[in-house]
Amino acid sequence: MSPCSKRNRLLLLSSFCFPIPHSSTLLSFGSLQFSSVLSKPRTMFYFQLVIMAGTVLLAYYFEYTDTFPVHIQGFFCFDKTFSKPYPGPEDDSKAPPVLVYSLVTAIPTVTILIGEVTTFFVKAEGAQEKTIVTADCCYFNPLLRRIVRFLGVYSFGLFATTIFANAGQVVTGNQTPHFLSACRPNYTVLGCQSPMQYITERRACTGNPYLVASARKSFPSKDAALSIYSAVYTVMYVTLVFRTKGTRLTKPTLCLTLLSLAVLVGVVRVTEYRNHWGDILAGYLTGGAIAAFLVTCVINNFQQTASALPPLPPQRPQPPHGMPLSTLPRVESPLEKFQDYRTLRSHDHQPYLCPAPPDVLLPSRRFISSEV
Repeated sequence: MSPCSKRNRLLLLSSFCFPIPHSSTLLSFGSLQFSSVLSKPRTMFYFQLVIMAGTVLLAYYFEYTDTFPVHIQGFFCFDKTFSKPYPGPEDDSKAPPVLVYSLVTAIPTVTILIGEVTTFFVKAEGAQEKTIVTADCCYFNPLLRRIVRFLGVYSFGLFATTIFANAGQVVTGNQTPHFLSACRPNYTVLGCQSPMQYITERRACTGNPYLVASARKSFPSKDAALSIYSAVYTVMYVTLVFRTKGTRLTKPTLCLTLLSLAVLVGVVRVTEYRNHWGDILAGYLTGGAIAAFLVTCVINNFQQTASALPPLPPQRPQPPHGMPLSTLPRVESPLEKFQDYRTLRSHDHQPYLCPAPPDVLLPSRRFISSEV
């Protein structure tokens, strides 16, 4: 059976078994698919809002409630590691939490706002992002969309860092260097006779319960984690977004300043006997890892998102020397015919194309031999 006859039979059977749908059916199916595609971004937006709200609530419960009690660890009698003098409340520190949280919130926000506005107005018109459709009727300017995306991811990471730091403090219950000064244990009642005696009683402390609970939250350092998270996020943003000429010294200076401030927060915490060096290093590792993960995997190194534009129609090649294209004849090479014939013979599962009848009919070999 010839390839063309086999193809015609298959088409005939498919027309009987699978009738072609009406054009109205195709239009309704296309509109349904288009509406489902448009509803996906809105669903994902609501899902992200739920995740953000859950993260904020979890951070609030860790920070301001007693929902998650602190693990109570014991201590050795007369342990010099935890016998440092009490440094006073957190507000009396050289790096108080109000100052740290203000800088952690303000510096990245101002940097991202300045960077996005400058990049948007400096870029050429053809290189800017187009307006992106995010729902059935909502349009966002590309400048506003990028600012909301970068600041939203930063806020999520800020609350996530707080949750990780508080969770580590609650689970471990490691004591601060001034723990015994806040605890004020009665060694006579506890029967401490040697420094090797380990005290595990829950009522061993006679000091202020609030100060004792705060002195049990040392590992990892939350202030160090938040400061290094903010610094790493901002440094990566400045390094990857600001690519203009003349910033060979500006970018390194800004990045080193931010990292130095984050390191200075940890140094102050250690010198004031509020954390150990191990607590500071664990906080640096936590905050830096979260910032690097969000920048690398979530927002793809702050890259510019390509807008979804329809493909351009193929352009017809211009004829050489200004000659009209219609006047140029098309010459088909014999190699093209031979290649098409070999393709038809090698792929039996593909639809066959009926070869055009030859221009010249050659007599068969048997007929030629009989005439000779």
